[in-house]
Amino acid sequence: MTSLFVLVVSFLLLRGVGWLGVKQLSSWRDAGRGALVIMFLFTGISHFSTMKYDFAAMIPAPLPNDLWVIYLTGVLEIAGAIGLLIPQTRKLAGVCLAVYLVAVFPANVYAALNEVPIRGEAPAPLWVRGPMQLLYVGLLWWTSIKEPSSAQRVGGEPATTQRG
Repeated sequence: MTSLFVLVVSFLLLRGVGWLGVKQLSSWRDAGRGALVIMFLFTGISHFSTMKYDFAAMIPAPLPNDLWVIYLTGVLEIAGAIGLLIPQTRKLAGVCLAVYLVAVFPANVYAALNEVPIRGEAPAPLWVRGPMQLLYVGLLWWTSIKEPSSAQRVGGEPATTQRG
């Protein structure tokens, strides 16, 4: 649930900065991408905190629940976040992060069904976690994978055509 809080607060703050005149955040799409970057940096870094043991306990058998898996997934999240920032790698990073979210969803199912605690608290129930994952994948699609419309490519202004 913390990741959702980080995403929503970042999204609103970044969009507010855009309203104040920062051109790079002047659209909901750009602010959403920035919020995803912050969220994935936050969650990626958490793989190197004391939470790494909680994450390892979430991994279902027969997969290895060794810490190297947690470190690797943390690095992947951080790399994906950085990739979202670079226009040339944005689409690939978005696709990879979406695939990553689908790949780690079984760990969330396992944690919910087996009541694996995270920071001493019960994990988010599946009826919450499933829609959260769909939200994250949907935001990745909208902000990074889907081609922007012609109006969005021209800085949010409708594209005009000249008449001869």
